[in-house]
Amino acid sequence: MGPLAGVKIIELAGIGPCPMAAMLLAELGADVLKVDRLRPSGLGITLPDEHALLNRSRRSLAVDLKHADGVALMLRLCEQADALIEGFRPGVTERLGLGPDDCFTRNPRLVYGRVTGWGQTGPLAQAAGHDLNYIALTGALHATGRAGQPPTPPLNLVGDFGGGALYLALGVVSALFEARESGQGQVVDAAMVDGAASLMTAAYALLNAGVSQDVRGTNLLDSGAHCYDVYETSDAKHIALAPIEPGFYAVLLDRLHMRNDELPHSIDRKDWPELKTKLAALIRTRTRDDWTDILEGTDACFAPVLSLTEAPHHPHNRERATFVEGSGGWQPSAAPRFSRTPSAIRRAPAAAGEHTRQALADWGLDAPEIDALIANGVVAQRPPTGPP
Repeated sequence: MGPLAGVKIIELAGIGPCPMAAMLLAELGADVLKVDRLRPSGLGITLPDEHALLNRSRRSLAVDLKHADGVALMLRLCEQADALIEGFRPGVTERLGLGPDDCFTRNPRLVYGRVTGWGQTGPLAQAAGHDLNYIALTGALHATGRAGQPPTPPLNLVGDFGGGALYLALGVVSALFEARESGQGQVVDAAMVDGAASLMTAAYALLNAGVSQDVRGTNLLDSGAHCYDVYETSDAKHIALAPIEPGFYAVLLDRLHMRNDELPHSIDRKDWPELKTKLAALIRTRTRDDWTDILEGTDACFAPVLSLTEAPHHPHNRERATFVEGSGGWQPSAAPRFSRTPSAIRRAPAAAGEHTRQALADWGLDAPEIDALIANGVVAQRPPTGPP
């Protein structure tokens, strides 16, 4: 079992960062109960259950949260829970009767984790938005891309998952740790705009020190420098080179059979365009596999740029089992790793309501109570829709 074994968490199902955080907490060993809507909401992109990887590693309970008995059931479950996490707009759970004060009345030790785009307060708190909007407000989007080109959306990694899910998970674990000492729960306000800004701390430090400038694609780490960029190979694939330090750059030159006076390690911006042109021309003389044979495993700070379908088959990823097969294809393994209490994918993604009976029984309800809730339409038990 993982390091969070014995911790019980309720997840009010949503989209984006909340299910990602719930997956992480479950794969760290927590018993996370995913509370799905009784009727599908139609939010987001609908995936077949077996491919909805963010829903893996936890059981699903389908509840009508607009039914008074559904709310009563959730408050009863909160009495046993260590934490509850939700990703609705501010005020939604309060209107349902499941806000922090409602839950704290039943369980003062409960940690109440909330993840939103703009946060629980502020002039934008009630506005709709997505990852791209949140990172736009922090400088992160402006800084991402090449010189002379528009900002490039970095998937939804920086806002949803980096600034949202990871900060929610960290906040919940931190508050759980504190609650064991104080005996009191608290609200964790994880805003994607705050998390994305936090991820930009080093970038702001470089800007404040005058090491970088507020123009994307012109700095050491944003594709401005020749020694930190992606280069196209002769077979129209790419490699990533990042030998920033002089010693690592010297290894690259040795492998390229180049002298420093031919391709110097310059930190002067005015030299970078010409050096990049020279290096790009050299890299285009061989295939990606050729450069892998020459550079991989050395201190030249090299990696081939692999596609999503290629990455699971790289020897390093295979040996570490960074990806595993299941749920209709390859998927990333649980992370991080622990020496004594390993993290793990606990179960395949579940259909909404697939574990209603089992979960309610495990959380203390008896069979007649569960039968009555199902008969009255408060909860639903549904069969799995994916393969066994």
